[in-house]
Parts: sequence; C-alpha cells; structure tokens
Amino acid sequence: MKSARAIYLFLFIVVIVPVTVFGITKWYDLNIKKLPVFGPENHVVGDFGFRDQWNKEITRADWNGKIIVAGYFFTSCPSICPKVIAQLKRVQDYGADNVMINSFTVDPERDSVGRLKEYAEKKGIKSKWVLLTGDKISLYKFARTDLMIDATDGDGGPGDFIHSEYLALIDPLHHIRGYYKGTDEEEVNRMIRDINRLKIEFKL
Repeated sequence: MKSARAIYLFLFIVVIVPVTVFGITKWYDLNIKKLPVFGPENHVVGDFGFRDQWNKEITRADWNGKIIVAGYFFTSCPSICPKVIAQLKRVQDYGADNVMINSFTVDPERDSVGRLKEYAEKKGIKSKWVLLTGDKISLYKFARTDLMIDATDGDGGPGDFIHSEYLALIDPLHHIRGYYKGTDEEEVNRMIRDINRLKIEFKL
C-alpha cells in the first residue's frame, strides 16, 4: 500500500502538477496576458487616404472599432504576394467580426482601381478586405513610418521599391500589436490567435 501511494504521489508531482501549471500558463497567455505594443512610445498609425477596389476613399476613420491586418503587395507579383494573399484568404474565411484586411499596393502606377477590382474578383476577395492604391510617395511613407513593415531607406521615387512579406496587426486604438510572416502558415495561425486575444482585450 505504501509503495502504491508513493507511486501515485510521484506521478502527481512529476506529471499532473506540471501539466496543470502548463495549462494554466497557456490559458493565461492566450486569454489574459496582453500583446505587446510595437514602435516608439505612444506610436499610433497615422491618418491616410487611399482608394480601394470600389474607388472608395479609405481613411483611418474606417479602422475605428476594428482589428486591422495590414500589408503590402502588387497584382503582378509572381512569387511572394500570391502566397501572402492565399494566407490572408484564410484570415478572411475565418470570418471574425470587426476584422478588416488592408492590402496596400507597392506598384500604384500599374495597380489602378480597375486593376485592383479585377484582381479582387479573381482571388475571391470580399468586402472586409480592401486593396488600396494612391500616390506612391504616400504609400511608401506609410509603410515605413506608420506601419513600420520595411526598414529600408527610400523616398518613394521612381527607383524605390518595397517588397515585404510581413503583415502588421493593429488594434482599435491604432497601435501595432504584432508582426507576422505572411507566407508562413504557422505565423498566420499565430496571428489568428492574436486576433482572438485582441477581441478579448477590447471586448469585440
């Protein structure tokens, strides 16, 4: 009897307690612990004005009360962008309320409103996912100084080009709360989990 009790006690200490602690820690991380805020202290994504695939002007006001996934692409991209778009379709199909995807073009000279509309229809992009075009200098400045998804120097001139596979997650107060490699399924899975964490934090 004493031997059996010792075995049970050993199993309780070695197996059950660590598993329980691990479970509580994971639950805390996913449901209570807040995501970090990226960028300089008090950094928020600034205002902007770009046209979507329906020729509607989208500004930061359209982000109010929403969780935002933002990244850059271009419709003629043969390599990275199709992979990112495929992963973003998973986020779109996830169907979370109050989540809006914003894909900004890095090639506004080619990516007109009409071309973005054709691309959206071809890829099955729905209403909560906007493809945005506008002035190149403004688009590139927004990528570097507001979303901070590209660390290269540039002025948005003719020789400047951004090609980033990273996605930014932005909360309803316009703070950046995460960066994710948009070509990586596991990274996008993590982003979806973090979207749920923001939903809990902001009671959405």
